[in-house]
Amino acid sequence: MADLLTPTYTPGQNGLSHMVKDTSGYIENAFHGKEEQMLKVTEYLSEKGFIPASLAQNEVSWFYGNLGIDDMYFASESVDTIANHIMALYGAKIFAYTKNDSGLDINLERETDEGAVYIHTSRPGVSQLYGPQHEKRIDAKYLDISSTEKAYRLESYRSKGTVSSSSSTQLRTYFVRQCHFVNPAPTKEQEFDIRETADKSFLEKATENTLAIYSSIMKLALTRTGPVIEMFEVEGSRERRIVIAYKQQTTQSFFAATSDLYHYYDLYSTRKYVEQFSNGITIMSLYLNQIPKSSAPPIEHSIHQIIKEISLIYCLPTTPLQSFFQTNKLSVQESIYGYIGWIFAQHFLNRLGGEYTSLVNILDQSNSSHMDVLTKMKKRLRTDTFTRDYILEIIKSYPELIKLLYINFAMTHYINPAVNSLKPTLSYQRLRTDTILTEDELREKIKRTTSNSHELMVFESFLTFNKHVLKTNFYQPTKVALAFRMDPSFLPEIEYPQNLFGMFLVIGSEFRGFHLRFRDVARGGIRIIRSRNREAYSINLRSLFDENYALAATQQRKNKDIPEGGSKGTILLDVNQQDKPLVAFEKYVDAILDLLIVGETPGIKERIVDLYKKPEILFFGPDEGTADYMDWASAHARERGASFWKAFTTGKSQALGGIPHDIYGMTTRSVHQYVLGIYRQLGLKEEDCLKLQTGGPDGDLGSNEIKISKDKTCGIVDGSGVLYDPAGIDRAELARLAGARLMISNFDTSKLSPLGFRVLVDEVNVTLPTGEVVDDGLSFRNHFHLNPIVKADVFVPCGGRPESVDLQSVDRLFDGDQPRFKYIVEGANLFFTQEARLRLERSGAIVFKDASANKGGVTSSSLEVLAALSFTDEEFAEHMQVTKDHIPAFYQEYVKEVQEIIERNARFEFEALWREHGRTKTPRSILSDQLSVAIVQLNENLQHTSLWDNLALRKVVLEEAFPNLLLKQVGLDTLLKRVPENYVRAIFGAFLASRFVYKYGTEPSQFAFFEFMTPYFAKVK
Repeated sequence: MADLLTPTYTPGQNGLSHMVKDTSGYIENAFHGKEEQMLKVTEYLSEKGFIPASLAQNEVSWFYGNLGIDDMYFASESVDTIANHIMALYGAKIFAYTKNDSGLDINLERETDEGAVYIHTSRPGVSQLYGPQHEKRIDAKYLDISSTEKAYRLESYRSKGTVSSSSSTQLRTYFVRQCHFVNPAPTKEQEFDIRETADKSFLEKATENTLAIYSSIMKLALTRTGPVIEMFEVEGSRERRIVIAYKQQTTQSFFAATSDLYHYYDLYSTRKYVEQFSNGITIMSLYLNQIPKSSAPPIEHSIHQIIKEISLIYCLPTTPLQSFFQTNKLSVQESIYGYIGWIFAQHFLNRLGGEYTSLVNILDQSNSSHMDVLTKMKKRLRTDTFTRDYILEIIKSYPELIKLLYINFAMTHYINPAVNSLKPTLSYQRLRTDTILTEDELREKIKRTTSNSHELMVFESFLTFNKHVLKTNFYQPTKVALAFRMDPSFLPEIEYPQNLFGMFLVIGSEFRGFHLRFRDVARGGIRIIRSRNREAYSINLRSLFDENYALAATQQRKNKDIPEGGSKGTILLDVNQQDKPLVAFEKYVDAILDLLIVGETPGIKERIVDLYKKPEILFFGPDEGTADYMDWASAHARERGASFWKAFTTGKSQALGGIPHDIYGMTTRSVHQYVLGIYRQLGLKEEDCLKLQTGGPDGDLGSNEIKISKDKTCGIVDGSGVLYDPAGIDRAELARLAGARLMISNFDTSKLSPLGFRVLVDEVNVTLPTGEVVDDGLSFRNHFHLNPIVKADVFVPCGGRPESVDLQSVDRLFDGDQPRFKYIVEGANLFFTQEARLRLERSGAIVFKDASANKGGVTSSSLEVLAALSFTDEEFAEHMQVTKDHIPAFYQEYVKEVQEIIERNARFEFEALWREHGRTKTPRSILSDQLSVAIVQLNENLQHTSLWDNLALRKVVLEEAFPNLLLKQVGLDTLLKRVPENYVRAIFGAFLASRFVYKYGTEPSQFAFFEFMTPYFAKVK
């Protein structure tokens, strides 16, 4: 193992040590009534008679003196409690004697509303796996609670003496006490003042040195997403003090998991403290010593490993492989690597086999029934063959393979920070003697070790994972979640026919997530996925990657008009962490930033092995559950030193230069253009058309659809229930709800006609005006769009889960052979499956799919990104950031131009689809994809042709492609200097490709492009 350097201390550099003279850090607990209490305890024991009177005095003296229990215990407990504990200890000694066993097993506890006391026998360095589970209990009951009213601090001590003269066993005591803060609700300015935010008892006990240390670390923790870790050498001893600060509610079971970590490295603690602060920070302090062993490495090496691995424990305190770590079969990094491999295998194990490929080639893929059967068969094959539990069972059977596979991973991605080299070296203690195998040798080892093809496939998926990780923050000391930038080329083409450009896998204790994109320059929203129960979680888990891929692919088709390709992020909350969406989102963003700003913040983040070797910028946007988080992500990127922070997220508040889609109806402006286009082509009057809408007045798309439309809306479905009136819902009342962003549960039902009704999700046994009885409001709401009671001219889904209508349910949208909706404009993403759309179109319905209709939001976001890239920080603040008292003139005019561009692009595509359908009779749902593919492919080609190389022509095109206001404010030459070249290329390609295809269709003549480009060449000087 490589020697470790001894760095000098610099505050804020995680894990670097410095010397402290204060060996305790806390004022010694001193109970001045100890002598008097001893007499009372002796008297109590003598009266009870369980211990012979001649021995009672000796037992009390031993317990108070020789055992070395901290005085906090005696000051906290009553005479009868202490006496009972002494009797329990005496009884344990008798029992051990009768069994001829020198070991003692003491387990005492007392819990109240104010806190708890736990006492148990403990041998230094022994994992909790073999003793009482007090620390897990303390985590769950006191340290991990989310109550704002109660917080608990902890003091834990190891007794200095042993439980008897014939035993080496000591006692471990835990004292949990409810906090009483000096200031329970500090202001922003007071948050950084430890004397304002601390518990009163802590302030009485902490030394000035500890206050200074905690204050410094607390301030750092307040400005970071991840943990702050510092190590202190205790003067005159080999003891080391580790102090860890982190934000409350950002990890679970951390206290117990940290004990497992230092036990693994043959260390034990003499004292442990957990302090809570009213500013949301937790600080843990551990005093660690080494168990004497002849083969033990210097304690500095073990401490270094612990500091490196605490962040792994923070990210994933518990995994299904925890017991392998606790029993020393796997190290913490090996067990967590095995857990990551388990997750990877769940999503990407190639389970379909050659038979499925053959079936795909045989069946008619233009037949929607065939494709529906294939889709269901694929889902069944992928979930039934390898369940999560089955994969885990296989992994647990071969820990030796996990060790070897981990070495293969570490040899690529671990950098030893103690040497001035990027050459990966293994300095983790437990790996230094292990054999390092090549990939081929490892594959052969797996084949020889596993006993069947399923086991082989599972461990081969680990090799696939290792081979395709381009960079990871696995070894970063301050990470908050694990992130892996993957090369997505391992995805089977039969399942994922459109090649991904980039892929991130992110795993935290509250979630797992992906970020997928189809082009280098790509933008898309981040979606939080919740689960009502374990069954829903299991379904969401199985479909997570496929749903993400489908959403990103839809975005790719939707983004045809703009420079960014399609991308999407998904964050699936763990079944037990449904209340942690913000924590999960922050960890997801911070972990990905670790890989985007490699080496930009020295001293906080270490270098990583970067096999991608190219700069990357991701553009995030709002989606389900994350609309309110975009400001934080942008500000956090700025704090992390990302040069692209202004453009990192869209959907920000106006104060940060964002253009809110809901305020300005950006998404709706595109969707509604398709509705108006249908009316225009068919000569219909909007005011006479009945419309059903899913997604209510409380949502972005739904509220704005109400505001800008003039139709007779007969039905609205939202999160609170169903509102229906065949005569048309009172538009003034709808406008009131839309203006206030209220659900239909707030609708004034006196404004309904005699045949109108409202059914809320929590209602049961509701009788409708037709006489029908609704048994369950929730089920009624979920399937109302399929209910035969609903008849309308137009159906505009503005909200709803993907695949709300598939080939199995689409028949419920028919009266006989006629669809109940003549015109469908799909505002909500993936509301219909493609097979369902085609079934409706074959029956005469006019259907415009999401990838065409719902593109206003992405256009707005793209132009928001462009403005952020075009301005300096100072210019951006002046022209794009709205204050309470001032809306910049440029901002107001830019928003209007964005709205005009959205509506123009929507009209262009609508007219192209209408014209191509009339010419070819191809279903519009297919034409939409063909149009998108044609534009995307032409865009890619144009970016790498001589047209781009023609600088004069390039400027002519960009003069038309850039928004007029930006050209006027900044100037084309300055824009070309500030906006990254790959982004400008994408603007150039997207503009020409979309305009050409919209004008000439997907099958242009061979002279069409020359004709199209002639006006541009004419302008070249």
